[in-house]
Amino acid sequence: MNDLCADIGYRSINHFGEELCGDHIDVISNDDNSAVIVLADGLGSGVKASILSTLTSKIISTLLVAGLSIEDCVSTIAATLPVCSVRGVAYSTFTIIHIMDNEYAEIMQYDNPQVFILRDGKNYEYPREELNIGDKKIFKSKVRLQENDLFVAMSDGCPHAGIGLAYNFGWNRSDIIDYMETIECAGYNAKTLATMLIDEVFKLYGEKPGDDATACVIRIRKRNPMNILFGPPSDRNDCNKMMSLFFSKEGKHIICGGTTSSIAAKYLKKEVKPTLNFVSDDIPPIAEIEGVDLVTEGVITVNKVLEYAKDFLLENKEYEHWGFSRDGASLIARLLFEEATDINFYVGRAVNPAHQNPDLPINFNIKMNLVKELSDCLKKMGKHIKVSYF
Repeated sequence: MNDLCADIGYRSINHFGEELCGDHIDVISNDDNSAVIVLADGLGSGVKASILSTLTSKIISTLLVAGLSIEDCVSTIAATLPVCSVRGVAYSTFTIIHIMDNEYAEIMQYDNPQVFILRDGKNYEYPREELNIGDKKIFKSKVRLQENDLFVAMSDGCPHAGIGLAYNFGWNRSDIIDYMETIECAGYNAKTLATMLIDEVFKLYGEKPGDDATACVIRIRKRNPMNILFGPPSDRNDCNKMMSLFFSKEGKHIICGGTTSSIAAKYLKKEVKPTLNFVSDDIPPIAEIEGVDLVTEGVITVNKVLEYAKDFLLENKEYEHWGFSRDGASLIARLLFEEATDINFYVGRAVNPAHQNPDLPINFNIKMNLVKELSDCLKKMGKHIKVSYF
Protein backbone atom coordinates (compact mmCIF):
# COMPACT_ATOMS: atom_id res chain seq x y z
CA MET A 1 0.00 0.00 0.00
CA ASN A 2 1.19 3.56 -0.70
CA ASP A 3 -0.11 7.11 -0.42
CA LEU A 4 -0.61 7.58 -4.16
CA CYS A 5 -3.95 8.18 -5.86
CA ALA A 6 -5.22 8.75 -9.40
CA ASP A 7 -6.57 12.15 -10.47
CA ILE A 8 -8.78 11.42 -13.51
CA GLY A 9 -10.19 14.00 -15.90
CA TYR A 10 -11.68 13.87 -19.41
CA ARG A 11 -13.33 16.04 -22.03
CA SER A 12 -15.08 15.41 -25.36
CA ILE A 13 -16.26 17.43 -28.34
CA ASN A 14 -18.88 16.28 -30.85
CA HIS A 15 -18.54 15.92 -34.60
CA PHE A 16 -19.70 19.23 -36.11
CA GLY A 17 -23.47 19.20 -36.58
CA GLU A 18 -24.07 16.23 -34.25
CA GLU A 19 -25.89 16.49 -30.93
CA LEU A 20 -24.46 13.25 -29.51
CA CYS A 21 -20.84 12.28 -29.07
CA GLY A 22 -19.72 9.01 -30.66
CA ASP A 23 -17.09 8.57 -27.93
CA HIS A 24 -17.88 7.47 -24.39
CA ILE A 25 -15.86 7.24 -21.17
CA ASP A 26 -16.75 5.24 -18.08
CA VAL A 27 -14.84 5.66 -14.83
CA ILE A 28 -15.66 3.25 -12.02
CA SER A 29 -13.87 3.08 -8.69
CA ASN A 30 -13.82 -0.43 -7.27
CA ASP A 31 -12.53 0.84 -3.92
CA ASP A 32 -10.41 3.70 -2.62
CA ASN A 33 -7.28 2.42 -4.36
CA SER A 34 -8.49 0.98 -7.67
CA ALA A 35 -10.27 2.38 -10.69
CA VAL A 36 -11.34 1.26 -14.16
CA ILE A 37 -11.27 3.78 -17.02
CA VAL A 38 -12.71 2.77 -20.39
CA LEU A 39 -12.62 5.05 -23.44
CA ALA A 40 -14.69 3.69 -26.35
CA ASP A 41 -14.98 5.20 -29.83
CA GLY A 42 -18.02 4.15 -31.86
CA LEU A 43 -17.77 3.82 -35.64
CA GLY A 44 -18.75 7.03 -37.40
CA SER A 45 -20.62 9.68 -35.45
CA GLY A 46 -24.06 10.54 -34.15
CA VAL A 47 -26.64 8.28 -32.53
CA LYS A 48 -25.32 4.91 -33.75
CA ALA A 49 -21.75 5.67 -32.71
CA SER A 50 -22.94 6.96 -29.33
CA ILE A 51 -24.93 3.77 -28.64
CA LEU A 52 -22.05 1.49 -29.70
CA SER A 53 -19.42 3.31 -27.63
CA THR A 54 -21.70 3.50 -24.59
CA LEU A 55 -22.47 -0.23 -24.75
CA THR A 56 -18.78 -1.07 -25.17
CA SER A 57 -17.58 1.01 -22.23
CA LYS A 58 -20.45 -0.11 -19.97
CA ILE A 59 -19.94 -3.83 -20.70
CA ILE A 60 -16.17 -3.69 -20.17
CA SER A 61 -16.25 -1.59 -16.99
CA THR A 62 -19.08 -3.64 -15.46
CA LEU A 63 -17.32 -6.94 -16.11
CA LEU A 64 -14.01 -5.66 -14.73
CA VAL A 65 -15.61 -4.34 -11.55
CA ALA A 66 -17.44 -7.68 -11.19
CA GLY A 67 -14.05 -9.38 -10.96
CA LEU A 68 -13.43 -10.78 -14.45
CA SER A 69 -9.87 -10.62 -15.69
CA ILE A 70 -9.06 -7.94 -18.21
CA GLU A 71 -8.37 -10.64 -20.82
CA ASP A 72 -11.82 -12.20 -20.29
CA CYS A 73 -13.47 -8.79 -20.60
CA VAL A 74 -11.66 -8.03 -23.83
CA SER A 75 -12.44 -11.52 -25.17
CA THR A 76 -16.15 -11.00 -24.40
CA ILE A 77 -16.34 -7.60 -26.06
CA ALA A 78 -14.18 -8.72 -29.00
CA ALA A 79 -16.55 -11.62 -29.65
CA THR A 80 -19.57 -9.33 -29.21
CA LEU A 81 -18.56 -6.46 -31.48
CA PRO A 82 -18.90 -7.19 -35.20
CA VAL A 83 -16.71 -5.76 -37.94
CA CYS A 84 -18.16 -3.37 -40.50
CA SER A 85 -18.44 -5.25 -43.83
CA VAL A 86 -17.87 -2.06 -45.83
CA ARG A 87 -14.93 -0.49 -43.97
CA GLY A 88 -13.45 -3.67 -42.51
CA VAL A 89 -13.06 -2.06 -39.08
CA ALA A 90 -14.70 -2.74 -35.72
CA TYR A 91 -17.91 -1.00 -34.80
CA SER A 92 -16.23 0.29 -31.63
CA THR A 93 -12.61 0.62 -30.58
CA PHE A 94 -11.55 0.96 -26.97
CA THR A 95 -8.81 1.74 -24.46
CA ILE A 96 -8.86 0.27 -20.96
CA ILE A 97 -6.73 1.56 -18.09
CA HIS A 98 -7.08 -0.42 -14.87
CA ILE A 99 -5.45 1.25 -11.84
CA MET A 100 -4.71 -1.51 -9.30
CA ASP A 101 -4.07 -0.65 -5.63
CA ASN A 102 -2.52 2.62 -6.83
CA GLU A 103 0.61 0.57 -7.57
CA TYR A 104 0.17 -0.65 -11.14
CA ALA A 105 -1.71 0.38 -14.27
CA GLU A 106 -2.80 -2.35 -16.67
CA ILE A 107 -3.52 -1.04 -20.16
CA MET A 108 -5.42 -2.81 -22.96
CA GLN A 109 -5.71 -1.03 -26.30
CA TYR A 110 -7.70 -1.91 -29.40
CA ASP A 111 -7.45 0.32 -32.48
CA ASN A 112 -7.48 3.61 -30.54
CA PRO A 113 -4.42 5.89 -30.64
CA GLN A 114 -1.78 4.45 -28.31
CA VAL A 115 -1.83 5.75 -24.74
CA PHE A 116 1.26 7.77 -23.93
CA ILE A 117 2.84 8.32 -20.53
CA LEU A 118 4.82 11.34 -19.36
CA ARG A 119 7.26 10.46 -16.59
CA ASP A 120 9.43 13.21 -15.10
CA GLY A 121 7.88 15.48 -17.71
CA LYS A 122 9.09 13.46 -20.72
CA ASN A 123 7.59 10.73 -22.90
CA TYR A 124 8.10 7.31 -21.33
CA GLU A 125 8.25 4.31 -23.66
CA TYR A 126 6.49 1.55 -21.75
CA PRO A 127 6.48 -2.14 -22.79
CA ARG A 128 3.68 -3.44 -25.03
CA GLU A 129 2.69 -7.04 -25.64
CA GLU A 130 0.66 -7.92 -28.72
CA LEU A 131 -2.22 -10.36 -28.20
CA ASN A 132 -4.78 -11.83 -30.57
CA ILE A 133 -8.16 -12.14 -28.89
CA GLY A 134 -11.17 -13.07 -30.98
CA ASP A 135 -9.31 -12.28 -34.23
CA LYS A 136 -8.59 -8.80 -32.92
CA LYS A 137 -5.10 -7.41 -32.29
CA ILE A 138 -4.90 -6.11 -28.73
CA PHE A 139 -1.93 -4.38 -27.10
CA LYS A 140 -1.42 -5.14 -23.41
CA SER A 141 0.88 -3.33 -20.98
CA LYS A 142 1.53 -3.27 -17.26
CA VAL A 143 3.25 -0.24 -15.73
CA ARG A 144 4.37 0.30 -12.14
CA LEU A 145 3.12 3.71 -11.03
CA GLN A 146 5.32 6.58 -9.88
CA GLU A 147 4.32 9.92 -8.42
CA ASN A 148 3.56 12.54 -11.10
CA ASP A 149 3.14 9.96 -13.89
CA LEU A 150 0.73 11.33 -16.49
CA PHE A 151 -1.32 8.96 -18.68
CA VAL A 152 -3.07 10.36 -21.77
CA ALA A 153 -5.66 8.29 -23.65
CA MET A 154 -7.56 9.65 -26.64
CA SER A 155 -9.88 8.79 -29.49
CA ASP A 156 -8.70 9.13 -33.10
CA GLY A 157 -10.47 12.49 -33.38
CA CYS A 158 -7.44 14.05 -31.63
CA PRO A 159 -4.64 13.03 -34.02
CA HIS A 160 -6.99 13.66 -36.99
CA ALA A 161 -7.34 17.33 -35.97
CA GLY A 162 -6.09 19.85 -38.49
CA ILE A 163 -6.10 17.57 -41.55
CA GLY A 164 -6.22 19.82 -44.59
CA LEU A 165 -6.13 22.91 -42.35
CA ALA A 166 -3.19 23.37 -39.98
CA TYR A 167 -1.56 20.07 -40.99
CA ASN A 168 -1.52 17.94 -44.15
CA PHE A 169 -1.77 14.68 -42.20
CA GLY A 170 -3.31 15.78 -38.91
CA TRP A 171 -1.90 16.54 -35.47
CA ASN A 172 0.20 13.41 -35.10
CA ARG A 173 0.94 11.60 -31.84
CA SER A 174 4.44 13.04 -31.44
CA ASP A 175 3.05 16.58 -31.79
CA ILE A 176 0.44 15.87 -29.13
CA ILE A 177 3.15 14.47 -26.83
CA ASP A 178 5.23 17.63 -27.35
CA TYR A 179 2.20 19.79 -26.54
CA MET A 180 1.43 17.87 -23.35
CA GLU A 181 5.09 17.98 -22.26
CA THR A 182 4.91 21.76 -22.57
CA ILE A 183 1.79 22.28 -20.43
CA GLU A 184 2.22 19.37 -17.98
CA CYS A 185 5.00 21.12 -16.06
CA ALA A 186 2.59 23.87 -14.93
CA GLY A 187 1.03 21.42 -12.46
CA TYR A 188 -2.56 21.56 -13.74
CA ASN A 189 -4.97 18.88 -12.58
CA ALA A 190 -6.15 16.10 -14.90
CA LYS A 191 -9.45 17.74 -15.90
CA THR A 192 -7.76 21.01 -16.82
CA LEU A 193 -5.11 19.22 -18.89
CA ALA A 194 -7.79 17.23 -20.74
CA THR A 195 -9.73 20.45 -21.36
CA MET A 196 -6.65 22.27 -22.69
CA LEU A 197 -5.86 19.38 -25.03
CA ILE A 198 -9.40 19.20 -26.43
CA ASP A 199 -9.57 23.01 -26.75
CA GLU A 200 -6.44 22.83 -28.92
CA VAL A 201 -8.02 20.04 -30.99
CA PHE A 202 -11.14 22.19 -31.43
CA LYS A 203 -9.03 25.09 -32.73
CA LEU A 204 -7.12 22.85 -35.15
CA TYR A 205 -10.45 21.71 -36.62
CA GLY A 206 -11.26 25.35 -37.30
CA GLU A 207 -13.94 25.07 -34.57
CA LYS A 208 -15.86 22.64 -36.80
CA PRO A 209 -14.69 19.16 -35.70
CA GLY A 210 -14.66 16.59 -38.48
CA ASP A 211 -14.83 13.79 -35.90
CA ASP A 212 -15.75 13.21 -32.28
CA ALA A 213 -12.67 13.81 -30.12
CA THR A 214 -12.07 12.71 -26.53
CA ALA A 215 -9.07 12.99 -24.22
CA CYS A 216 -8.70 11.31 -20.84
CA VAL A 217 -5.84 12.33 -18.55
CA ILE A 218 -4.78 10.45 -15.42
CA ARG A 219 -2.27 12.09 -13.09
CA ILE A 220 -0.71 9.96 -10.34
CA ARG A 221 -0.23 12.06 -7.22
CA LYS A 222 0.12 11.83 -3.46
CA ARG A 223 -3.00 12.05 -1.33
CA ASN A 224 -3.75 15.55 -0.05
CA PRO A 225 -6.46 15.82 2.64
CA MET A 226 -8.62 18.94 3.04
CA ASN A 227 -11.10 19.89 5.79
CA ILE A 228 -14.14 22.18 5.55
CA LEU A 229 -16.15 23.58 8.46
CA PHE A 230 -19.57 24.89 7.43
CA GLY A 231 -22.09 26.15 9.99
CA PRO A 232 -22.29 25.95 13.81
CA PRO A 233 -23.58 22.79 15.55
CA SER A 234 -27.27 22.52 16.48
CA ASP A 235 -26.29 22.08 20.15
CA ARG A 236 -24.00 24.81 21.47
CA ASN A 237 -22.45 22.31 23.87
CA ASP A 238 -20.97 20.49 20.85
CA CYS A 239 -18.88 23.46 19.71
CA ASN A 240 -15.65 22.33 21.36
CA LYS A 241 -16.15 18.74 20.19
CA MET A 242 -16.72 19.90 16.61
CA MET A 243 -13.71 22.23 16.66
CA SER A 244 -11.47 19.62 18.28
CA LEU A 245 -12.27 17.06 15.59
CA PHE A 246 -11.91 19.61 12.78
CA PHE A 247 -8.53 21.00 13.82
CA SER A 248 -7.10 17.59 14.72
CA LYS A 249 -7.36 16.43 11.10
CA GLU A 250 -4.33 16.47 8.82
CA GLY A 251 -4.39 18.87 5.88
CA LYS A 252 -5.58 22.39 5.16
CA HIS A 253 -8.56 23.88 7.01
CA ILE A 254 -11.32 25.96 5.39
CA ILE A 255 -14.05 27.69 7.43
CA CYS A 256 -17.26 28.94 5.78
CA GLY A 257 -19.66 31.25 7.61
CA GLY A 258 -19.47 34.25 9.95
CA THR A 259 -20.82 32.56 13.08
CA THR A 260 -18.74 29.47 12.39
CA SER A 261 -15.54 31.51 12.06
CA SER A 262 -16.31 33.31 15.35
CA ILE A 263 -16.68 29.96 17.15
CA ALA A 264 -13.44 28.71 15.61
CA ALA A 265 -11.57 31.90 16.56
CA LYS A 266 -12.80 31.59 20.15
CA TYR A 267 -11.66 27.95 20.26
CA LEU A 268 -8.21 28.89 18.93
CA LYS A 269 -8.08 32.00 21.16
CA LYS A 270 -7.41 34.09 18.08
CA GLU A 271 -9.06 37.06 16.39
CA VAL A 272 -11.17 37.13 13.24
CA LYS A 273 -9.68 39.76 10.96
CA PRO A 274 -12.15 40.71 8.21
CA THR A 275 -10.92 42.11 4.91
CA LEU A 276 -12.73 44.71 2.84
CA ASN A 277 -11.27 43.53 -0.43
CA PHE A 278 -14.32 42.99 -2.66
CA VAL A 279 -12.68 41.02 -5.45
CA SER A 280 -16.05 39.98 -6.88
CA ASP A 281 -19.35 41.86 -6.84
CA ASP A 282 -21.39 38.77 -6.00
CA ILE A 283 -19.08 37.06 -3.49
CA PRO A 284 -18.56 38.46 0.06
CA PRO A 285 -14.93 39.17 1.03
CA ILE A 286 -12.80 36.66 2.92
CA ALA A 287 -11.46 36.99 6.47
CA GLU A 288 -8.38 35.76 8.32
CA ILE A 289 -7.82 33.69 11.45
CA GLU A 290 -4.32 32.74 12.53
CA GLY A 291 -3.97 28.97 12.16
CA VAL A 292 -6.72 28.66 9.50
CA ASP A 293 -5.88 28.42 5.81
CA LEU A 294 -9.02 30.10 4.46
CA VAL A 295 -12.03 31.85 6.03
CA THR A 296 -15.03 32.81 3.87
CA GLU A 297 -18.69 33.73 4.08
CA GLY A 298 -21.09 30.77 4.16
CA VAL A 299 -24.07 29.99 1.94
CA ILE A 300 -23.51 32.49 -0.90
CA THR A 301 -19.87 31.48 -1.30
CA VAL A 302 -20.51 27.73 -1.10
CA ASN A 303 -23.36 28.04 -3.60
CA LYS A 304 -20.93 29.66 -6.06
CA VAL A 305 -18.44 26.83 -5.47
CA LEU A 306 -21.24 24.38 -6.34
CA GLU A 307 -21.87 26.25 -9.61
CA TYR A 308 -18.19 25.95 -10.46
CA ALA A 309 -18.22 22.24 -9.54
CA LYS A 310 -21.16 21.50 -11.86
CA ASP A 311 -19.47 23.35 -14.72
CA PHE A 312 -16.16 21.59 -13.98
CA LEU A 313 -17.85 18.22 -14.55
CA LEU A 314 -19.22 19.39 -17.91
CA GLU A 315 -17.34 21.81 -20.15
CA ASN A 316 -15.14 23.50 -17.50
CA LYS A 317 -15.79 26.91 -19.06
CA GLU A 318 -15.61 28.75 -15.73
CA TYR A 319 -12.00 27.68 -15.15
CA GLU A 320 -10.70 30.96 -16.57
CA HIS A 321 -12.43 32.73 -13.67
CA TRP A 322 -12.03 30.52 -10.62
CA GLY A 323 -8.60 29.32 -11.71
CA PHE A 324 -7.11 32.79 -11.20
CA SER A 325 -9.48 34.99 -9.15
CA ARG A 326 -8.85 35.71 -5.45
CA ASP A 327 -12.47 35.79 -4.22
CA GLY A 328 -13.57 33.26 -1.57
CA ALA A 329 -15.43 30.92 -3.93
CA SER A 330 -12.52 30.76 -6.40
CA LEU A 331 -10.01 30.08 -3.62
CA ILE A 332 -12.18 27.23 -2.28
CA ALA A 333 -12.65 25.83 -5.80
CA ARG A 334 -8.90 25.70 -6.40
CA LEU A 335 -8.28 23.99 -3.07
CA LEU A 336 -11.03 21.39 -3.59
CA PHE A 337 -10.83 20.75 -7.35
CA GLU A 338 -7.07 21.00 -7.90
CA GLU A 339 -5.30 20.29 -4.59
CA ALA A 340 -7.50 18.01 -2.50
CA THR A 341 -7.83 14.25 -2.91
CA ASP A 342 -9.63 13.48 0.38
CA ILE A 343 -12.17 15.99 1.71
CA ASN A 344 -13.74 15.98 5.18
CA PHE A 345 -16.89 18.09 5.68
CA TYR A 346 -17.87 19.17 9.19
CA VAL A 347 -21.39 20.52 8.87
CA GLY A 348 -23.35 22.22 11.63
CA ARG A 349 -27.10 21.78 11.70
CA ALA A 350 -27.89 25.00 13.58
CA VAL A 351 -30.56 27.17 11.98
CA ASN A 352 -29.31 30.67 11.15
CA PRO A 353 -32.00 33.23 12.15
CA ALA A 354 -30.80 35.51 9.33
CA HIS A 355 -31.86 32.85 6.83
CA GLN A 356 -35.46 32.72 8.03
CA ASN A 357 -36.47 35.96 6.30
CA PRO A 358 -39.12 34.86 3.76
CA ASP A 359 -37.75 37.47 1.32
CA LEU A 360 -34.41 35.65 1.15
CA PRO A 361 -33.95 32.55 -1.07
CA ILE A 362 -31.99 30.80 1.71
CA ASN A 363 -33.23 28.34 4.29
CA PHE A 364 -31.96 25.40 6.31
CA ASN A 365 -32.86 22.81 3.68
CA ILE A 366 -31.04 24.73 0.97
CA LYS A 367 -27.92 24.79 3.14
CA MET A 368 -28.04 21.00 3.64
CA ASN A 369 -28.72 20.46 -0.05
CA LEU A 370 -25.65 22.55 -0.90
CA VAL A 371 -23.48 20.17 1.10
CA LYS A 372 -25.07 17.09 -0.50
CA GLU A 373 -24.82 18.41 -4.07
CA LEU A 374 -21.26 19.64 -3.62
CA SER A 375 -20.25 16.31 -2.07
CA ASP A 376 -21.80 14.44 -5.00
CA CYS A 377 -19.95 16.63 -7.52
CA LEU A 378 -16.64 16.13 -5.71
CA LYS A 379 -17.19 12.35 -5.68
CA LYS A 380 -17.69 12.46 -9.45
CA MET A 381 -14.33 14.23 -9.66
CA GLY A 382 -12.81 11.20 -7.96
CA LYS A 383 -12.43 12.79 -4.52
CA HIS A 384 -12.89 10.72 -1.38
CA ILE A 385 -15.57 12.43 0.71
CA LYS A 386 -16.59 12.11 4.35
CA VAL A 387 -19.39 14.25 5.81
CA SER A 388 -19.92 14.61 9.59
CA TYR A 389 -22.97 16.43 10.94
CA PHE A 390 -23.24 18.17 14.32
